[in-house]
Amino acid sequence: MTDEEKQSKEHKKRKRGGRRAHGTGSVFQRIDRKGKQWVAQLVLENGKTRQRYFWTQAEAADALNEMLYEQKRGMLATGPKQTLKQYLEDWLEHVQRPAVRINHYINTRTIMNRHILPILGNVQLQQLTAQRVQTLYARKLDEGKSAKTIHHIHGVLHKALAQAVRWRLVSRNVCDDVELPRLTRYEHQTLTAGQAHTLLEGARGHRFEVLLALALTTGMRQGELLGLHWQDMNFDNGTLQVRRSVSRVRGQGYQEFEPKTTRSRRMLLVPQFVLEMLKEHRIHQEAIKQAAGTAWQEHDLVFCNMYGSFLRPDRVRKQFQKLLADAGLPHMRFHDLRHSAATIFMSWGVPAKVVQEILGHANISMTLGIYSHVLPGMQDDAMGKWDNLFGGDT
Repeated sequence: MTDEEKQSKEHKKRKRGGRRAHGTGSVFQRIDRKGKQWVAQLVLENGKTRQRYFWTQAEAADALNEMLYEQKRGMLATGPKQTLKQYLEDWLEHVQRPAVRINHYINTRTIMNRHILPILGNVQLQQLTAQRVQTLYARKLDEGKSAKTIHHIHGVLHKALAQAVRWRLVSRNVCDDVELPRLTRYEHQTLTAGQAHTLLEGARGHRFEVLLALALTTGMRQGELLGLHWQDMNFDNGTLQVRRSVSRVRGQGYQEFEPKTTRSRRMLLVPQFVLEMLKEHRIHQEAIKQAAGTAWQEHDLVFCNMYGSFLRPDRVRKQFQKLLADAGLPHMRFHDLRHSAATIFMSWGVPAKVVQEILGHANISMTLGIYSHVLPGMQDDAMGKWDNLFGGDT
């Protein structure tokens, strides 16, 4: 009997034998198979086996050891075969959708449909490799997509595959092994206290005068400002309560949402001059309401359009840009008013912890990270006070 016949006989004997115990495996050769003949076989928890094929016995032995190690640590993928498209669709509808806001769900769906599924959708989930993901990112860059877009794509794919690892559908998250393009950090433009004064002087009498004043003095986000209700105002205490934010939902118009974090739900003190502006604004709004008659849509909004409904953020931004230009101030985003408020506060010596609470940041490290550029000037001022205390220059 030749060696090949002996090996074939041994293989058949193994197949006739009883079911092997979970957590065991073997390496053997399939001489009747073309191509890769060495097999690393592992017995799974359900009694079924998993096989992988290799060119050499040494490769098969290494693979078996790796599978046994992963199985022992609960890392071995044991899920059914499915394409990446099948998995992502299931993850999006049954994991992501119940846990996030509708806008986040729609954005995730858009990223999947536009960028991930057309290229990787037909790939088997367990055959997805870091190289394939890296190729996807490179292709998107070649199409002219920005580094920020690549990071968004990566965020969706990484989060989805992290769930697949927890479900043991795959043994590891291949997104951990890809390289992402470097993001160019946006250098936000900020106004000084003097420039803020110039802007408000230039906006005097403008329909968005009070909106800008509140943005500059409280650092509220645009969505928070556009979602502010009169019932959120307490003129007796001089405070307002941030309870909601307005966002445009694709295909569904504008909707109000709860703040993302508990820190975002906050009470803010309002400067007296802004309170007086708000009182006059309410009287003016009542006159507009009377003129609109039955066309008025009551939403109790502090800042609304001519018929009581939500202001369009793009129109607010357009008017804001015009006011900046008319006042001779540098171009900036509306969100930079929030940065301006924080920068002014910190330049006045307001403690970072207080600025964090005003802005509604989740933690103080976020505040310090964004506004660290203000700190050197504050340090100069602090050290200068020591010089003043001990007699100045020596």
